[in-house]
Amino acid sequence: MDKLNFGKLKKGEKMTKFADIGKAPLDLLSDDYSSKVTLKCKKAAGPLAVTIETERGSGGSLSSKIGTKFTYAGLSFDKIQFKPDGSQVLETSMKPYPGVSVAFKGGKGADLHVDYSTGMFVTNTIVDVKDMSKVSTSGTAAIAPGVLVGGDVAYALSGKTGVSGFNFGASYSSGPLFANVTSASRVTSFNLGLLYKVNPTLSLASTTTHSAAKPVDAVTVGGIYKSSVGDVKAKFGSDGILSASLIKNVAPKVTLTCSGSAPISDLGSFKYGVGIVM
Repeated sequence: MDKLNFGKLKKGEKMTKFADIGKAPLDLLSDDYSSKVTLKCKKAAGPLAVTIETERGSGGSLSSKIGTKFTYAGLSFDKIQFKPDGSQVLETSMKPYPGVSVAFKGGKGADLHVDYSTGMFVTNTIVDVKDMSKVSTSGTAAIAPGVLVGGDVAYALSGKTGVSGFNFGASYSSGPLFANVTSASRVTSFNLGLLYKVNPTLSLASTTTHSAAKPVDAVTVGGIYKSSVGDVKAKFGSDGILSASLIKNVAPKVTLTCSGSAPISDLGSFKYGVGIVM
């Protein structure tokens, strides 16, 4: 039996989880677009890293959430956060064995994550430990240089037990080009993502959804240009909304993000957002 021609990772490169297989173009078209006014402050307090996030509401009121992270005795408290409504978020992780990572993520729910990676293969298993209602697992493998394939499956443990969902996907990267395709809704539709780095200052991306009912749906195109005044991003979707943002370092360790969006048919309905991270 012939051996699979597994690809080699570049130095410092990590295997991609199935949930992140289309992350590159999606992040470019999703991050830094907001209609909120926010201030995020990060400050080291001894062994703790404290973060305070403040958001202005529609009526002008301010609400804040405070969080911290630290490591103790091999256990990493990745996120301890207290929200304005009184709820809390707790995320912890540890690496008991080489290639194995165990994490707990609790908020509205409570999930246990177990990641395992070896060579060109990585798996991620998630167990709902609050209601014990579902377990899901996914995996990706590098089968050739620049080629990743993977899939996931979810199994219901309560109610109507059995397989509740399954999907698969693949990605390809070569030089400036990155492309990915993933299925959704039990392989009844497909999401296609493309990212092309034209040069060191300009990158273009697109995402589209395809199904039997709608051969081409939910089209979004955009890009980022790294200029002397900051990173300029823009995108336009099949929903008719045009969005743009400017990300600029205004001082050491201080980043300002200004964004705005409006329907092409009604530019008077312009919405803006301002975010500061320091």
